[in-house]
Parts: sequence; C-alpha cells; structure tokens
Amino acid sequence: MSDPTLLVLASLADGDKHGYAMMEDIQRFANIRLGPGTLYGAITRLELRGWIRPIKSQERRQPYCITGVGRRYLEEQLANLNLVVKTGLSRLKHA
Repeated sequence: MSDPTLLVLASLADGDKHGYAMMEDIQRFANIRLGPGTLYGAITRLELRGWIRPIKSQERRQPYCITGVGRRYLEEQLANLNLVVKTGLSRLKHA
C-alpha cells in the first residue's frame, strides 16, 4: 500500500502530528518514505475533503488531526484492503 492519502490518515489515527513527524511515522510503519511534495500535497487534499484539520499551535510546525469523517473513510478503505488481502492469501493457498 503506497497511497499517500491512506498513509497520512493511518499516521494521524495514532495521534496528532506535524508533517515531519508523519513522514517519520510512515517510514516506520509502512517502510515508505514520502517526499515533502507528496506529503504536503496529500495533506492539502485531505484538508480540503475535511478528513484532517490543522490544530492551533504555538510552535513553528503545523500539527494536524484526523476528523471523524476521515476516521470513517480510513476504516472503510482498510476494511476493503483487508478483504483483498484475505482473498489473495486464500487463493495463494490453492495455487
């Protein structure tokens, strides 16, 4: 899975983060390194869709959090991916 949208949402599902922290988290859990352009493009799209929102901060870095709508979208997408994984693994056993 390398969809930046799902990776960012999955990262924020674990708690609020700023961009660099998301990049590091995604590297750890997915072994994928998102470049700044890819990451911030995804953040912009997610914010426009209402799936994440910025949090007020006194720091220079802008933290974000996942919204309820974003959480539901992530749950739906992960359930679909889970079905694909289960089906693929089952079919591999019979191959």
